[in-house]
Amino acid sequence: MKSNGRTDYEAVIGLEVHAQLKTRTKMFSSSRAAFGEPPNTLTDPVVLGLPGVLPVVNRRAVDFALRMALAVGAQIHRHSRFARKHYFYPDLPKGYQISQYEQPIATGGAVTFWTKQGERQVHLTRIHLEEDSGKNFHVEGKDHSLVDLNRAGVPLIEIVSEPEFRSPEEATGYLRALRQLVRYLGICDGNMEEGSLRCDANVSVRPKGTERFGTRTELKNLNSFRAVGRALQYEIERQSALLDAGGRVDQATLLWDANAGVTRVLRSKEQTHDYRYFPEPDLPPLVVDEDWIDRVAGDMPELPVQRRHRFVEAYGLTDYDAGVLTEEQDLADYYEKVVSLGSDPKKTSNWIQTELLRLLKEDERSIDTQPVVPERLAGLLGKMQSGELTGRNAKQVFELMYKDGLDAEQASDRLGIKPPERNADAVADLCRRVIEAHPGEAAQYREGKKKLFGFFVGQVMKQDRNQDPKLVGEVLRKLLDQS
Repeated sequence: MKSNGRTDYEAVIGLEVHAQLKTRTKMFSSSRAAFGEPPNTLTDPVVLGLPGVLPVVNRRAVDFALRMALAVGAQIHRHSRFARKHYFYPDLPKGYQISQYEQPIATGGAVTFWTKQGERQVHLTRIHLEEDSGKNFHVEGKDHSLVDLNRAGVPLIEIVSEPEFRSPEEATGYLRALRQLVRYLGICDGNMEEGSLRCDANVSVRPKGTERFGTRTELKNLNSFRAVGRALQYEIERQSALLDAGGRVDQATLLWDANAGVTRVLRSKEQTHDYRYFPEPDLPPLVVDEDWIDRVAGDMPELPVQRRHRFVEAYGLTDYDAGVLTEEQDLADYYEKVVSLGSDPKKTSNWIQTELLRLLKEDERSIDTQPVVPERLAGLLGKMQSGELTGRNAKQVFELMYKDGLDAEQASDRLGIKPPERNADAVADLCRRVIEAHPGEAAQYREGKKKLFGFFVGQVMKQDRNQDPKLVGEVLRKLLDQS
C-alpha cells in the first residue's frame, strides 16, 4: 500500500521497563540500597562477586514483585528460578547478572492507560526479578571511563509488554500509567531522571495491513517521557525512510542522543543465546506459596484505575477531572479528605485544579509540602458556600493562606475582608442608583438584551465590593424586570 509514492507504514512497539524496588538492602546481600551516596561506598563482597560468597534472596523484593503481579492480574508462578545472564561490561563485577529467564515469577497480565482516544489496555509478556548493574561514567576529553558500583545489586523488576503499541503517544501513555502504578503500590519512586525507572523500547515498522513483523531495533537511554516519545518518533521515521529508499533495517541496539535528536548505533543487537543463560547454581528455586500471596494481597492499596473510576461514580466528576486528581496518590488522598469534611465534590475539584495546582506548579512543590492542609481548604470553601467570601475575595484569601500558612479566618482578617453586606434595603438602594445612572442600558435590557444583566452586576460590585453577589443579582433582576 503506497501513498504519494511512499509506503504507508505502521509502527510495532514493545517496552521493557526496569523498576528499581524501594527496599532497604540489595537483591542478594545486606549492602544498603540508596541513591546519591559517594561512589563505590555501597558495596560488599557479594556485590563485588568475590570468591567464596553466596547470594541470599531479598524477601521484601519478592513481596514487591508479587504486589506488581497482583496489580496487573498476572499469573504468579509458585516455582520460579534465577539464572545467570552473562555479558562483560566494566559495571558488572561478576561478569554476569543474576536474573530470571525461563521461569519468571509472573507472566501475562495487562496495564490500563488513557490516550486522547480514551481508555486502552496493553498486555504484558512477563514480570521478572533481577539485580541491577553498576554505572559507567564517561569522562569527556579523557581516554578512560569511571565505574560506580553503588547501584550494582539493587533489586529490579523488569516489566515486559507485548508489542501492541502502534504510536509513540500510546507508548508514553502506558509508561505514565506504569509509573503511576508502581508509585501507588509503594514499590518504586518512579524517578526516571535518577534511573529508578528505566525504559528500553523495541520498535519496527511494517506496511499497514500486513501481519508480519519487521526487523526491530532496541532504543536505550530513554530517561524521560519526552525522550521516549521523541526517540520512537525519530526511529519510526528513520526506518520508514530507509525501507522506502530500498534499504534494510539492521537489528541493533541504538542509543538515543537527546541533544542531537537522533539515534546512534551502540552495538549489534545480542540474541538470547549470546547471554549464555543457565540456572543460578548458588540459589534454589524461588517457592511462593498461597499464604505468601494472600498476605501480599491483603496489603494491596486501591489501584489508580479503580480509584479513577470510583471518583467518577461517587463524586460525579468528569473522567478528565478524576484522572487529574488521581494522578498522584497524595493528591487523591488530599481531595478525599477535603470532601469528607463536608465540601462539595465538584467545587473542591475545581478549586484544587485551578488554584492549588497552579501554585504548586509555580513553586515546584508537592501536595504534602504546602501549608493549606485539607481542614483549611474545607474552611475556605465553607466560607464561600455560606456567602461569607465572594469568589474574588476567596482567591485573595487562598493565596495568603498558601503563602503564610494561615487559615481562612486569619487570612481574611489580615486582608481586611469582611462578610458581604446582606441588608436587602441597602442593596436595593445601591441597585436603583446604578440603574438610574445607566438608563440606556436599562432600556436595552428591558427590550430583550438580557446579556446586559452582567454589566449591571459588575457596576454594583464596583460601587461596593463588600456586597453579596447572589443578593445583588436577586435584587437587580426584580428592579430591572419592573417596567
